[in-house]
Amino acid sequence: MTAPHIIDPAGLLAEALTDASPDLMRNLLQTVINTLLSADADAVIGAEWGKPSPDRATQRNGYRHRDLDTRLGTVDVQVPKLRSGTYFPEWLLERRKRAESALITVVAD
Repeated sequence: MTAPHIIDPAGLLAEALTDASPDLMRNLLQTVINTLLSADADAVIGAEWGKPSPDRATQRNGYRHRDLDTRLGTVDVQVPKLRSGTYFPEWLLERRKRAESALITVVAD
C-alpha cells in the first residue's frame, strides 16, 4: 500500500541539490524517515492517508514531534497519532530513548 503523498526520490534529490543546503543529508534523512512512518501508519490504519476505505481501523489525529539524534545531527521525526489505538515505530525509536545506538557507543568508548 503506497500513500499518495509519497514524493518522487529523484525530484527530491534534484530539488535538494539545487538549494545547495549545508544540511542536505539531514534534510533528506528526515524526509525519508517521515515518509516511511507515514506509510507504516497507513498499513496499521488499513487505508491510505485521506482515502476512505471499508477496511479502515481508525483515523489519524495529527503528529507527535520527537527529536532523534543521529550521526547527521538532530532530526525532527513526526510520529503519526491515531484517534483510537496507538502507533509507535519500534523499528525506529526505542521508548524513552532518542539517540541512535551507534552514536551512544562511540561516545561511551
